[in-house]
Amino acid sequence: MSGGASVVARRRDAGTIFALALAARLAVVLWAAERFPPTADGTYYQRIAERIAAGLGYTWLWPDGVVTYAAHYPVGYPGAVGALYALLGTHPAVAMLLNAVLGALAALAVHRLAARAAPRSRAVPALSGGLVALHPGLVAYTPALMTEGVTGSLVACAAWASARARERRPALAPFAVIGLLLGAATLVRPQALLLAPLFAGLALSGSPPAGGPRLLSPFVARAAPVLLTVIAALLVCAPWTARNCLRMNQCALVSVNGGWNLLIGADPASTGAWAPVQVPEACREVFDEAGKDACFGREARRYIAEHPGEWLGLVPRKLAATLDYCGAAGWYLHASNPSAFSEAHKVALGAVETVFERVVLLAALVWAARRPAQAPGAACRPSLAQRALDIARLALFALGVVAALHIHAWAGYIALLGLALLKGRALLRAPVLVGAALAVLAATAATHAVFFGAGRYALVAFPLLSGLAALAAARQEADRPAAGAPGATTHMPAAPLAQPRGSGGGSSDDELL
Repeated sequence: MSGGASVVARRRDAGTIFALALAARLAVVLWAAERFPPTADGTYYQRIAERIAAGLGYTWLWPDGVVTYAAHYPVGYPGAVGALYALLGTHPAVAMLLNAVLGALAALAVHRLAARAAPRSRAVPALSGGLVALHPGLVAYTPALMTEGVTGSLVACAAWASARARERRPALAPFAVIGLLLGAATLVRPQALLLAPLFAGLALSGSPPAGGPRLLSPFVARAAPVLLTVIAALLVCAPWTARNCLRMNQCALVSVNGGWNLLIGADPASTGAWAPVQVPEACREVFDEAGKDACFGREARRYIAEHPGEWLGLVPRKLAATLDYCGAAGWYLHASNPSAFSEAHKVALGAVETVFERVVLLAALVWAARRPAQAPGAACRPSLAQRALDIARLALFALGVVAALHIHAWAGYIALLGLALLKGRALLRAPVLVGAALAVLAATAATHAVFFGAGRYALVAFPLLSGLAALAAARQEADRPAAGAPGATTHMPAAPLAQPRGSGGGSSDDELL
């Protein structure tokens, strides 16, 4: 395929993936808009968005007529919805349309990431984007006025920005874009801030673009982009943090519910999932929202310090609640309108979604179980250490497959992370799609191992995991040995197929999209 034809084909494929994802989600919105009012946390997001649209800010009207400033729920999603409500009206369909557009952008982002991970293939990027475009859990969750799908989309777009930053090194501006996207995601779900240094690190890993200027010392060249990414993310949150300092009597970065969630997750009677908070004696006379959250946090940390074994024993339950079964779309639709979406419908959708997600997990395990390809000229006979790694790889793969076919899929996701770590230094050279998917999965598991779990929280990781799964169909190519290394040979550089202007030597056709 010629360079021009390749660029045109990629451009057409990307547009098709975006259109397919958007059409699927718009069809669901058209069906759901008049049938499914906000429910669960969506009820609160709707009320907050309505008040923001009316110019009342993030405030809460209590039954006795008292109005107070609030920050229990993160501001990002209701703030964005409120801005749209001010322009288009306060019908929930407006929020559903926002969800649809962001979900389609996630499919596009994953396609572009997969195009970099499998540059010689059109089928693998198309499969990656298609899995996100038609993911039954993500598509059916579009009507939900909830934050998980939106966060997953923003994180996928941030990973795309990370891949572009890798290609444009040593330029710093692309790292600010990563920070801005993850700052927006942090306003929607605060734990997204954990990804800022990780995604900056992904952009700094891999082989640097050829021919770029080297004006800084190695330490500064790596530290500056990470700091810029984190600072940009914090600057996005800074106005809201300042508002909390002024209005909430506590300088919370985004929201004041961390203490609540930690206390729920530290409850000795916890099942690992959400439960009504058991108010400690020390907090029963604390009524200020921020003060009560701080009190809950203190009591939770005290319990954890006094009962570390019991608290750690809850981790498998929390991971199971998060990763075994999602079912968020069916749960939301049934809770919103049981007559329009019955229990039988919920079970059927949950079954389809679970099969889809388990297939994705199995494919990701196949990718992770591959031994890193050997460079040309490497020794054919494996060493003792390589044999030990092969045994460990086989054991983890078997564990992951059994877990994926069993009720407790969470062990399969942990096995996936373990298999990835066995790749060693090869993982550092992996495409951004790989590192981003694994980072989001690890951050999700770690966060909810500390607090509490729920199936809908796994939605944040599903776009990138779906893209990673498609890489199981990609050819594996060996890295060339460094010049002067044993087995190294001299090759004439191949002429690039198509080099976009301003790409800094990287391989990218995004400027043409």
